[in-house]
Amino acid sequence: MALVILPGLNNLIEDISEEKKLPPNIVELALREALLKGYEKYRKTFYIGVNQDPFDEEYFSNFDVGLDLDEEGYRILSSKIIVEEVESEDHQISLVEVKQVADDAQIGDTVVLDVTPEKEDFGRMAASQKLRDQQRKMIQEEFADLEDPVLTARVIRFERQSVIMGVSSGIGRPEVEAELPKRDQLPNDNYRANATFKVFLKEVSEIARKGPQLFVSRANAGLVVYLFENEVPEIQEGTVKIVAVSREANPPSRAVGPRTKVAVDSVEEEVDPVGACIGARGARIQQVVNELRGEKIDVIKWPSDPIQYILNSLSPAKVDQVRLVDPAGQHAHVLVPPDQLSLAIGREGQNVRLAARLTGWKIDVKNSHEYDQEAEDAAVSELIIQRWRGTIRRRRIHR
Repeated sequence: MALVILPGLNNLIEDISEEKKLPPNIVELALREALLKGYEKYRKTFYIGVNQDPFDEEYFSNFDVGLDLDEEGYRILSSKIIVEEVESEDHQISLVEVKQVADDAQIGDTVVLDVTPEKEDFGRMAASQKLRDQQRKMIQEEFADLEDPVLTARVIRFERQSVIMGVSSGIGRPEVEAELPKRDQLPNDNYRANATFKVFLKEVSEIARKGPQLFVSRANAGLVVYLFENEVPEIQEGTVKIVAVSREANPPSRAVGPRTKVAVDSVEEEVDPVGACIGARGARIQQVVNELRGEKIDVIKWPSDPIQYILNSLSPAKVDQVRLVDPAGQHAHVLVPPDQLSLAIGREGQNVRLAARLTGWKIDVKNSHEYDQEAEDAAVSELIIQRWRGTIRRRRIHR
């Protein structure tokens, strides 16, 4: 399948990032979400005029968008389960078909396939408008309607598990309704009638629907960025910048609380970016924590050296050594003393999980007293070989 080219993709991401003071990885995530929505709209056009289409709310949950920033384009990817007999071509692939390129494939395995439509088919998505123009428009509109994507919202009522809130686009403007879905709520929030909260404007629906056209979030990482910008003058002035944010606002278990890691840097050597964000006696970061109802926040210094970045990301754990065992695959082993093992991993793996998302590296935390470097290197070498073989197989499948 061909790469769908988006001319000026890198400039688009950079412009939105600078204008809205959002880290590039947050803009890229929003871009991927919007492109996937564009693909969903494209697929649904084939069922216009049909009484019933096969698409429910979770139908496209196995689809994703892969951005190629080097070539300035993207691909539509689908994770399919290998089965004996295919019942849904969007979710399954036959064992016979996969066996043609991968002899060791088994039923129940998952393969990722490039399902990007051909250009002439993809062009059907919008009447008299090319797909790529529509997709870029969707992203720009998501951020361009308001100078700040964060609004003050008031609780109005409850519908099923969603909270319906009143928001205004500015002083003197009429209040309109916005929906705060369950997945975008914070576990420590108390959504009582007329209570007010800061919310991130996540989506403005372009489809006629019953209920609010606006969707807001308390769990979006962009809210954390906004709150720090509002509290830290050095960020507003451009002296300090937020490089990356990793947030787990709704942990998989109630035993684990919400937590965020923020990597910051300074354009001036004499300015301490971490100290600027924390403030005197923790006053600045405490304001952010209060707005997020006690969410734990780790602010770390962003270095250009990946070893130091990984080490910083596992704060507050003390690390003996960081080994980049597979730089090409961004895989690292972090060696910590036994008494720091649970702290580095975190409750139910939260600390290392957030560190991995923040840095973009796969991080394996190891007991430094039991670490067998020769055996570990052999195991990593085998994984590299398997990854290389998997890449070859996927290329054959895509052909």
